[in-house]
Amino acid sequence: MGRQQSQISRRAVLRLGGASMAVLAFSGAASLAAPGRVALRIPPQDHGTMINGKRRFDLTVGAGKTAFFPGVETKTMGINGSYLGPVLRFSAGDDVQLAVQNTLSESTTLHWHGFNLPAKSDGGPHQEITPGDSWTAEFNVREKAATMWYHSHLMGKTADQVWAGLAGMIIVDDDESAALNLPNTYGIDDIPVILQDRSFNNYGQMPYKPGMHFRMMGMTGDTALVNGTVAPYLDVTTSKLRLRLLNASNGSIYMLGFDDDRSFDVIASDGGLLNAPVSVASVRLAPGERAEIVVDMSNKTPAMLRSRSIQTEDMGGMMGGMMNEGSPEFDFLELRPASEMATSPNLPARLVDLPVPDATTATNTRRFELEMGGMMMLNALTGRGFTINGTAMDPARIDEVVKRGETEIWEIANTSMMAHPFHIHNTQFAILDRDGQPPHPVEAGRKDTVLVLPGETLRILIRFDHYTDATTPYMYHCHILEHEDGGMMGQFTVV
Repeated sequence: MGRQQSQISRRAVLRLGGASMAVLAFSGAASLAAPGRVALRIPPQDHGTMINGKRRFDLTVGAGKTAFFPGVETKTMGINGSYLGPVLRFSAGDDVQLAVQNTLSESTTLHWHGFNLPAKSDGGPHQEITPGDSWTAEFNVREKAATMWYHSHLMGKTADQVWAGLAGMIIVDDDESAALNLPNTYGIDDIPVILQDRSFNNYGQMPYKPGMHFRMMGMTGDTALVNGTVAPYLDVTTSKLRLRLLNASNGSIYMLGFDDDRSFDVIASDGGLLNAPVSVASVRLAPGERAEIVVDMSNKTPAMLRSRSIQTEDMGGMMGGMMNEGSPEFDFLELRPASEMATSPNLPARLVDLPVPDATTATNTRRFELEMGGMMMLNALTGRGFTINGTAMDPARIDEVVKRGETEIWEIANTSMMAHPFHIHNTQFAILDRDGQPPHPVEAGRKDTVLVLPGETLRILIRFDHYTDATTPYMYHCHILEHEDGGMMGQFTVV
């Protein structure tokens, strides 16, 4: 059986949901078994240990083996485990200390995605941890309640290591959020949902070997994972369920909704709670983006969290066919309501008070053009050819110098044929407009990653209030990891 045919077969099996045992046999290889759906793995929580007023986390990055399929061990990487890492719990105002030990045979980093923090603790390419060495990041948690994450950010190897499993979720708590009486019992009505897709070969391995197509489009797989679980279900015991959605894929853009088209409420974006719940039937998440949603399960009808392919109209009418390459269709997570469910409180009409972005407060404007050059197809073979403002990433070059405490407008113009999720380190920003149009209410909160559509110019209001370092830079980059590794990344310092 050829590779393409075997991938199609696996996808078909996964869509059988709770069907009886299906065994996928491959010529000359081990068998992969998909035994209907299995219980969703809930990652362990790590609250750290308070030592001398600091919340300390000890994290070990290492190689391991993970049983995605019964009886088959897949070589992976993980943090305090074989695949992915624990959910780290911070509280607003904490002084955190994250001690990272690298037991891999190669260098790595861990980046704390979404946080305001000193450049030397960012965990980007400049904080490389060589094999056998350790590194400690320290910073004050300045963020409000939010769903953040952490992942490898090694220069030229980010895509490879995240594909292997070097990522995890961070949940920030605060008193304001706790007072809202939102679903907040971890693993019961407050669920981490780390969305990824991977491809497995006939031997149950998931080697990272992108050809020209995947270097250009971003690496995508044919098998959906949630928290590292293939074909999961969740038993729902409360009438309302909070799902913390994180797109931790390499290159896939997910259009997420439910198979019965039920509406749900979006309550938070990347950097925390929205002003008020926003009722929608679908939400689009690009790599790096997060959304917290609350689903009403009181009708006791099962529901499948599903990603559908993104159509031309979803992408502003441009390049819909190309975008379909990076927007796979998956059944991610089946929600199974119990016969008896506890009644959850109603969502509050108001969540938090976020300031309205005011462009007149800006003192400077910068422009960033995301480009895929005329030699894109050839350059994709070597993993280069993606640029910002005409240049590819150079770790020896500082591209922008920003003054602390000054409000700026950043114009992000996508002149390429693909959508690019643009991520900026050390900040949460506000979207001003997309081609002059105000953002959708789902995008009106704090953001650190935003999808810029083909041909679109997006403006954000941004500032850096807390830290300066004239020599150690932060990154801005496309969060399609193959594009980041391929050069679509730049560096800035705050002075």
